[in-house]
Amino acid sequence: MQTLKGVRHLMTSATMKQTVSEFNMPVPWGEIRGKVWGPDRGRPILCLHGWADNCGTFNTLIPLLPKEWKYVAVDMAGHGLSSHRPPGVFYSFPAYMADIRRVIGALQWKRFSIIGHSMGGNVAGMFSALYPEMVESVVLLDSYGFLPTDAKELHTVMRQGFEGMLEFEKKKDEKKEKVYTYENALMRLLAANPSLSEQSAHILLERGLAQVEGGVVFTRDFRINLKNVVRVSLEQSLELQSRIQARVLVVLAEEGFEKMFSEPQQKTFTSTLLQGYKDQRGMVVNVPGDHHVHLNTPETVAQIVTDFLQEEAPSHSTAEDTQAAKL
Repeated sequence: MQTLKGVRHLMTSATMKQTVSEFNMPVPWGEIRGKVWGPDRGRPILCLHGWADNCGTFNTLIPLLPKEWKYVAVDMAGHGLSSHRPPGVFYSFPAYMADIRRVIGALQWKRFSIIGHSMGGNVAGMFSALYPEMVESVVLLDSYGFLPTDAKELHTVMRQGFEGMLEFEKKKDEKKEKVYTYENALMRLLAANPSLSEQSAHILLERGLAQVEGGVVFTRDFRINLKNVVRVSLEQSLELQSRIQARVLVVLAEEGFEKMFSEPQQKTFTSTLLQGYKDQRGMVVNVPGDHHVHLNTPETVAQIVTDFLQEEAPSHSTAEDTQAAKL
């Protein structure tokens, strides 16, 4: 496989007709890992997973999407096989966006599309607002692209985030990392994520566990559980949303994010955001299923995603192709 600038690909056995490889990119604090499907010169699609998941969340969906496209699914920092952030550093949406910008720079992509699930969709929405010229299309899987906080609650949640970090640092050396058997780790993941099927949980654990003496440990950084200290209000979210130039598809699961997590105030926020996408020629589709519908029953969303991305699908010839054509 062609070597990309700043990126190392480790070939793995393909479980489908597409070429599948491991993605490995150095960053100042370690590395960002992930998986790559499809040919080098295929249409570029970036895939971003949800909170506490990893890039394995796309293992069942991508094989059902066009095989001539190139998909890069990354483990966000602190998730899966990617490095944890340095001590004392918070996890926040701006930091995730900076990571994505690093990835795009290493891949040398000028324009690309994004498929984002849950938190990955929120990163996709904000990235598309900050870099509108780079993003062609966005697919939000059970996500609204932004996660507004009531302005009256900002001071409370930010303070909780700061205090949580200080408490974590105080107790970190005292607490031993918990070691599980694989079966107990599986039970814990399923208990914490009722929207996961057992098969989906096994898939996420492929990158979500590391072998240690006596059993396995979860690879994700505990600090991702702390309150996010960088928040946006609904007004700020709508301003950012208005700057998105990409076509947007929102796929909402009937038993998904809003039903599981949203408070009454948040439902007002989400309906306002959905109307914003509709006003900007976006599409909103409801499908049966739960928050992990794309992983549990990918056939439910695969054709919807394919049809949307194939509309006005641009040509992705490289600079070398263009020069060759001139000759």
